[in-house]
Amino acid sequence: MLTCTENDHLLPGLKPVLELLNSEHGRIDCIFCKKGLRSPDILRLQSLCRLHGIHYTLVEQAVLDRLCHTQHHGQKNTVAHQGVVARLTSMVFCSLSHLLAAVTQAPLPVIIALDQVQDPGNVGTLCRTLYALGGAGILLPLHNSAYLGPAAQRAAAGALEYLPVARVTNLAHALDSAEEAGLNIYGAGMSPKSLDAFISPMCLPAVLVLGNENKGLRPGIAKRCTHMLRIPLARHFDSLNVAQAGAILLGLATANQNKTMC
Repeated sequence: MLTCTENDHLLPGLKPVLELLNSEHGRIDCIFCKKGLRSPDILRLQSLCRLHGIHYTLVEQAVLDRLCHTQHHGQKNTVAHQGVVARLTSMVFCSLSHLLAAVTQAPLPVIIALDQVQDPGNVGTLCRTLYALGGAGILLPLHNSAYLGPAAQRAAAGALEYLPVARVTNLAHALDSAEEAGLNIYGAGMSPKSLDAFISPMCLPAVLVLGNENKGLRPGIAKRCTHMLRIPLARHFDSLNVAQAGAILLGLATANQNKTMC
């Protein structure tokens, strides 16, 4: 169980969280607030969250108590949280402009964009593969993405320490900016118009957009993709894991890199 004293990624307390919002808001992933609180400080906290694009969630007291549970010599205690707990990031994010600029310097000029991929293990594994193959970085939507905490870091095996990662409020607009910067936009999907990835490799530099584990790409994101790619399966099977599919597509991009620079 996550605990406030055993997990460095949680910060309990209204005053400490407000101070961090004012000084280093980029360190905050999201904030949990107790339902029903309407004090001036709480309203100020929520206003700062909206200003900085930080997601906050209203939860019951019991949820905060569970997050702040500690155990010492067999006795359970709850760290005082004053109705507020912040979950902290374990890394420093870069800007979209920095990420787009990194493409020209990357051995493999590919950015992976993840459309609401929820599993930290999948994100970490993709980061590990992308970094090892020389990719430029990862693009994430600010909301509804996997938390890049300990689970993602373990799966990434150190890659998250070096790979540029940008978070954006609007992924569709970010893809528009990438296209304006000269990158080709590809999505992964099994639509009838999808191209066979083994026959039609990506034209680089490119953004490869991978969708949610269950729902795939959202319609507004899919229509930003110039082409959709599919991995043909030799046997009848539902689908590949998003990290597996991403690794295959990155491997194909690497193998065909000299032939597909556009």
